[in-house]
Amino acid sequence: MQLKKILPLAALAFTLPAMALAQDAEPVFDAAEAVAALNTEMVFIMNSLLFLVGGFLVFFMAAGFCMLETGLVRSKNATMQATKNVALFSLATIAYFVVGFNLMYPLGDWVIEGWLGGIAPTVLEPVGVALEDVDDIEYASIGSDFIFQLMFCAAVASIVSGAVAERIKLFPFLIFVVILTGIIYPIQASWSWGEGFLDEMGFSDFAGSSIVHAAGGWAALAGVLVLGARYGKYGKDGKVTVMPGSNLPLATLGMFILWLGWFGFNGGSQLAMGTISDVADVSRIFANTNTAAAGGAVAALILSTILYKKPDLTMVLNGALAGLVSITAEPLTPSLGAATLIGAVGGVIVVLTIPLLDKLKIDDVVGAIPVHLFAGLWGTMAVPLTNSDANFVTQFIGMVTIGIFMFAASLVVWLILKAVMGIRVSDEDQVTGLDKTEMGMEAYPEFSNS
Repeated sequence: MQLKKILPLAALAFTLPAMALAQDAEPVFDAAEAVAALNTEMVFIMNSLLFLVGGFLVFFMAAGFCMLETGLVRSKNATMQATKNVALFSLATIAYFVVGFNLMYPLGDWVIEGWLGGIAPTVLEPVGVALEDVDDIEYASIGSDFIFQLMFCAAVASIVSGAVAERIKLFPFLIFVVILTGIIYPIQASWSWGEGFLDEMGFSDFAGSSIVHAAGGWAALAGVLVLGARYGKYGKDGKVTVMPGSNLPLATLGMFILWLGWFGFNGGSQLAMGTISDVADVSRIFANTNTAAAGGAVAALILSTILYKKPDLTMVLNGALAGLVSITAEPLTPSLGAATLIGAVGGVIVVLTIPLLDKLKIDDVVGAIPVHLFAGLWGTMAVPLTNSDANFVTQFIGMVTIGIFMFAASLVVWLILKAVMGIRVSDEDQVTGLDKTEMGMEAYPEFSNS
């Protein structure tokens, strides 16, 4: 903090006791008013700090998604997957800045003449903004809010990336990302977090089991259906060909990074840190988020061992993530025991639905649809179990509304891209690997591809 900003606060600290002792002296200023102004500034500062810390934690989830997906694809596709993750985050940043943020929050000043017919790019507070110039002093800075919300938006695209891996062309995928993050996701998110009609109905999704995770899962499902399965994945006799990932330790690292980032994802969604109550709630959210992940991992470990006679690491990784997705809709109100059980159900869902998708010949490379869509739906419907302000009917309506819109809008975009430029690489390119055919470089050039 600059010295010129510290000195007034120090002067206030020394002046208030002196004024209290000199009761007969004429007060130079209204102490109560000065303290109130200081308290108001501190609320703004602490809220903004929560958004910024939560934002960079959720940003680290981009690394988690990248490591998880790169580890779960075959070595001949690892460079392609890493490229997609860097590019999708960068494009999401620009699309959300130009259109998405203010489209998601229409109550803000986004109707500005002369920009794309009325939708304006994000504008931050001016440099050196003063207390009297802040639009909403009881909330947070625009920059901190933008950074925090952007990370959620980018996560939606990351969910899609893993599901459609190993057979999609790079640039059609990136065009879809721009439309998804700039238009599709912000529109549906505005219905709840932008004080839209779902919010008015009482739909509750604290940090985005449906708004973020199931939304990404619906977009991924539409893409997988249009794209088709990987070459050789499903035989004519119904046999499923196992295509194991290239680097399970890397995928495990990705899972732990995502677990860490989820503290910012859920904890930051408290949206306030200016009171004792808010800080206590943030700590409660952290604890529930952690135990839900543990419940999901343990449930997947036990169930996969029962079903397959040996534990399956990929199921355990996805079980932990499913536990995190499950608790995201309501991480505040459950007890630690309830949060563990909610997460455990998510872990069970993953173990049962990953093979179900294979039976339906729906090829999801990393298990993104079971983790984010199916566990997200469960988490959304579980909210009334611990939150008396929510009800199952409203939760169901909100969940279905988001699902129909996200799937339909994504399906239309995927079909247009398929018709105009094609989205699937050839079978020959899949056999060779996308690193060579799409990227011209290999992630592991010293090893033979498999």
